[in-house]
Amino acid sequence: MKLTCLLADGAKALVFLAICHCNPAYAAEIKSDTAPPNSPANIVAEGRNLSIQYNGQTLLVGEFSFTDPGVIFTQKVDEQEGRVIQAFKWVSAGKPLKLTGIIDGSGQSFPCEADPPHEAGKIVRHSVGLSNSLLNRAVYDRRSDWVISVNWPTGIRIIPVADNGETRQFRFEATGNVIEIDFRPLFFQKHRGLSYFKPWTYDVWRPSVAGWCSWFAYFNTITEQKIEHAADVVSKELAPYGIEYLQIDDGYQKEPGGLPETWLTGNEKFPSGLDHLCNYIKSKGLKPGIWTYTSFHQKEYAFRNRDLFVRNLQGDPAYGNWIGYILDGSNPAALNRIIKPIYKGFRDMGWQYFKVDALRHLRYEGYNSNSGYFAAKKADLTGSYRSLVQAIRNEIGEDNFMLGCWGIRPELVGIINSCRIGGDGFGYGGLSQYNSFNNVVWRNDPDHIELSPEEAYRSCMVTSMTGSVFMLTDKPEVYSTELVEAARRSIPVMFTQPGQLYDADPSRSSKISWVGSELNGDGPRVFDACQNENKDYLYLLEVNKPFGNWMLLGRMEGAPQTVSYKELGLDDEKEYLVFEFWTKKLIGSFQSDFCTGEISPKYHCQLFCIRERQDHPQLLATNRHITCGGYDLEDLKWEDMTLSGKSKVVKGEEYKLYIAEPEGYAFVKFESDNAKVTSSTRNGMVREISIKPDADSVSWSVTYDHLK
Repeated sequence: MKLTCLLADGAKALVFLAICHCNPAYAAEIKSDTAPPNSPANIVAEGRNLSIQYNGQTLLVGEFSFTDPGVIFTQKVDEQEGRVIQAFKWVSAGKPLKLTGIIDGSGQSFPCEADPPHEAGKIVRHSVGLSNSLLNRAVYDRRSDWVISVNWPTGIRIIPVADNGETRQFRFEATGNVIEIDFRPLFFQKHRGLSYFKPWTYDVWRPSVAGWCSWFAYFNTITEQKIEHAADVVSKELAPYGIEYLQIDDGYQKEPGGLPETWLTGNEKFPSGLDHLCNYIKSKGLKPGIWTYTSFHQKEYAFRNRDLFVRNLQGDPAYGNWIGYILDGSNPAALNRIIKPIYKGFRDMGWQYFKVDALRHLRYEGYNSNSGYFAAKKADLTGSYRSLVQAIRNEIGEDNFMLGCWGIRPELVGIINSCRIGGDGFGYGGLSQYNSFNNVVWRNDPDHIELSPEEAYRSCMVTSMTGSVFMLTDKPEVYSTELVEAARRSIPVMFTQPGQLYDADPSRSSKISWVGSELNGDGPRVFDACQNENKDYLYLLEVNKPFGNWMLLGRMEGAPQTVSYKELGLDDEKEYLVFEFWTKKLIGSFQSDFCTGEISPKYHCQLFCIRERQDHPQLLATNRHITCGGYDLEDLKWEDMTLSGKSKVVKGEEYKLYIAEPEGYAFVKFESDNAKVTSSTRNGMVREISIKPDADSVSWSVTYDHLK
């Protein structure tokens, strides 16, 4: 224990005892195979200076605005149920305290909210780049799974100030008569109950995951010809915009399925073979994906090779609904003879996206329902389950994408790249019920999007805004209609980070520990994401680029029509321009709040781009992507009466710029390389400039003069 002085000098110093865990090993950089300790931090204060240290790293350095012996310090460490909550509090009976300083984190740290506010609205927050939101009260470091947060009612402002890729720094200012700082190590692992969450051993999949899946288009009636036709159409209509994967689903394998040859050779509907199909998809510039399941239905083989399977009380291979005969993941022979050859074969063919199905049934009807078998052989049930799925991962490699399907699979954290968080069919529920998991634990998969007139725009919008897996599943003919625009404007999917470490709707994730007791996978479980439309939620995506930052707000018909800037994390004393992306209309310029107006029946949703108003011409949006320039803009600046930028574009497709022109400025000219100007018109204060590029990148400039 260490005696330390705080906010005072000499004999009048306020003293406190700081917990000190002086393990010299913590001074070294955390290695990928070294778990951070589940222990409190050290806090050291001398005069006005404060530091918080953990695992050999200094996480926070701060300075108080004044010293006063009347300031009271207290701390409390709660270590119940295997998790650590450490709280530090300073109370001033006189003038308010101010604590300013720096929080240091790894290259995977980011600002956020750690806990829901008392009057939390129905809003789901994500950000591209490091968030500057006024809602942020915490910094979370994914690499070491710790969070430092500032508790209510302390005022707090957190601003990202440095990022070199390996480390990040955040400037903070905390004010109030009460300043309380909380430290929670192993946040997702211990506090959120994800015992297999060890982010120092793996990274989340960062590239866009956008593709086409055959399931709802054809169900199990797929044929070689249908898949080739789909590849032709998707390659032409969607690949230039960001679709990368084409995944075939159920219907290609031989039945009953089980042994490697039932998967790798395919059935009579695929006469040229699966390797031919894989190569055909690649020839169209797409990455081939394939569906498999973990079921085994070949009875005679199972009974001849009982030792490879989980066995019932009679010693026969146990049988479960949907899963068939249950492969024993604790037996290396079962993995070597069945699992590994299947996935090695597919990888050798060149498949790059693996949808692994029936994982819920393997766990519930398979392992949970036969727990006595594992107990009798002294094998860890969950460990055996992980071993089977890990064998798949080992064969397909870390460079290929793996989707675990379906339902929440906390025991597979660190193995699968993505998890189908709900049942069959696109579901909005999981986007608010597991929003904190997305791109921290894994990539959320809300299931396939169908471009129906009612669903196309809103399903595409929220999937892209949340940084989730984006998979279309229509018959290819749909992509020759105008509905394809919903998908084109929403892809590729940008990598996002959640703005909340809590789930906007915690009703499902709060029961995630129940996976260990479920015996039936026939239908959603209480912890699986629901399929409700959740139209009353707002979806907020903050875009932060080196040249600017802005907010995107997605809304459906059930959400409030009056939106306050304060609830969006914006300064409500500033004025913001609000532009609606789908209809390409400027709603207006507002302080404090704005009214959304009615939703167009064509789109069934609204997407607002909200930018702080400038006193000179400024870009409102582009038409390329729903991020209003977040994806396509590579540079943007206002200098010497010229607004200029550089954009990634789709060659041959019209690219549009929407520019707000305030009073006092006269448009002079527009210039662009690699493109032909097709129009330049003004409606109100908004100028729309259209160009047709003949390259994948264009530089452009708009020159103005002062009105005389």
